[in-house]
Amino acid sequence: MAMPQSSTRENGFCFTQPLDFSRPSPHRGEASRPLGAAREDDGCSTPLSNGMASSEDPMLQEEGIKYVSAEGEKLACGWGAFTPGCLQPCNTSKGVLFFLCVASFLQGMTVNGFINTVITSIERRFDLRSYQSGLIASSYDIAACVCLTFVSYFGGNGHKPRWLGWGVLLMGLGSLLFALPHFTTGPYESLPCSQAASSLSGYRFVFMLGQFLHGMGATPLYTLGVTYLDENVKTNYSPVYIAVFYTAAILGPAAGYLVGGMFLNIYTEIGRETDMAPENTLWVGAWWIGFLGAGAASLLISIPILGYPQRLPGSQRYIVMRVSEAHQLKDGSHKKALDPDFGKTVKDLPRSVLLLLKNPTFIFLCLAGATEATLIAGMSTFGPKFLESQFSLSASEAATFFGYLVVPAGGGGTFLGGFLVNKFKLRCSGIIKLCLFCTVSSLLAIFIFFIHCPNMPMAGVTQMYDGSALPGGHLNLTAACNAQCGCLQGTYSPVCGADGIMYYSPCHAGCKSVSVNLRNGKKVYQECSCVDKALLPGSGRAEAGKCTSSCAKKPLLLCFIFVVILFTFLSSIPALTATLR
Repeated sequence: MAMPQSSTRENGFCFTQPLDFSRPSPHRGEASRPLGAAREDDGCSTPLSNGMASSEDPMLQEEGIKYVSAEGEKLACGWGAFTPGCLQPCNTSKGVLFFLCVASFLQGMTVNGFINTVITSIERRFDLRSYQSGLIASSYDIAACVCLTFVSYFGGNGHKPRWLGWGVLLMGLGSLLFALPHFTTGPYESLPCSQAASSLSGYRFVFMLGQFLHGMGATPLYTLGVTYLDENVKTNYSPVYIAVFYTAAILGPAAGYLVGGMFLNIYTEIGRETDMAPENTLWVGAWWIGFLGAGAASLLISIPILGYPQRLPGSQRYIVMRVSEAHQLKDGSHKKALDPDFGKTVKDLPRSVLLLLKNPTFIFLCLAGATEATLIAGMSTFGPKFLESQFSLSASEAATFFGYLVVPAGGGGTFLGGFLVNKFKLRCSGIIKLCLFCTVSSLLAIFIFFIHCPNMPMAGVTQMYDGSALPGGHLNLTAACNAQCGCLQGTYSPVCGADGIMYYSPCHAGCKSVSVNLRNGKKVYQECSCVDKALLPGSGRAEAGKCTSSCAKKPLLLCFIFVVILFTFLSSIPALTATLR
């Protein structure tokens, strides 16, 4: 059945021909007639200036559409009866987009940025094991899985901005709770492993609770936030709005890596003098600063989000323009979902799930999204470690490098995906073809991981101190050149010798004195007896840190990693748009 005919300006949301729904819709099989009639005294249909919805539009019942009049519904921006006029300019889709972008940026920076950056510092500070820190990280996903169905189901039929606002507030409380152990414990003392106190490991439950609140708070953001944007803008502008929203969420982790790495160069006990340097394995940086700032910002940003109405003024005009592209079941059971009262009680939840399971397009989109999420999760978690091992970078350098790689590829790909859907006005079938193209391109680029750079030679680990192969591949850090040094294997502090070989520590390199390179601030060790002086006479020196990789395949590898990230994120917004359709 044909939709009501209306004309719109290309760059606006204003109707030059107002819609009139006073006549009943034509019956099936009849020719559809224009339902609008031009009025000479009104050039476009606009919401009432007092924030009230127009009462001229009764219920429209078309095939695939349920339009409910918002007569008497307050659509002003504010909190309860407090709706000052100065807030109403923000009561637009662009205003909502701005605050949701800030919220998604904070969520990405905290959960996917700060957490991944400071997890090793937390392990060291609170004497946690790897599996315990893994439980802390996974608490976010556990909370999201527990809350996802109920939040999206009941929130979808409720007041979405309130769900979103309370969710952002929960995120802020979770961040503040995550930083709390720093203030409830004594000053940090760097003790040997045998004397380290294990009583602080109980704080892992505080961290888990903080992450659980993060997961609960972020659940409405990426479910109800997307649908709220989609419901309040034109169909062809929706992908762009959602792309901007997700781009902010991707820029958040990059900022988290950069800012979190900067905070880790500050000693955790601010104002307290220490002889340790950030390169020391016992160093603990100020991991808690980022969570305090993000928590306070989340609490502030939740206030304006809570003030938005259930629907934005003028959103009714976009509802009547939508055409259902949902999968039509042969048994007609999908028509039950068109009932305005459907989904408001728990008893409708099983039927809702059944309707989705009968939709093959939706199911395959979900499976594709799950596989893409697996790739993204693996890349974000192990990407810095991969760069660190391939190019012999430090942990902070690898995290910063990966952040620079993700920003243009991930953020640009996300925004470009939404732009392409809007530019070519793709319908559901065209969007799915675009997703398939992006997925295949990303899959082909993954073969670049078969090309790898060789490991840097390390004395006593990959080769013997004289340069020969290590027999049997066994670790042998003791040699004639360092036998009298009494080196401990528990202290790993790699140095790069002038001969291009890495050593386990300055002691294992046989170094006797140390100075500081004024050019880069790194320590330079002198008189290193294990460094081969035959290659470079008089240069028995070593510099703190790993040796720089000279792999010629690095540009090619980085280029294809960029392509993988780009096409992976390029398909994210089109796939989400197809799911909404």
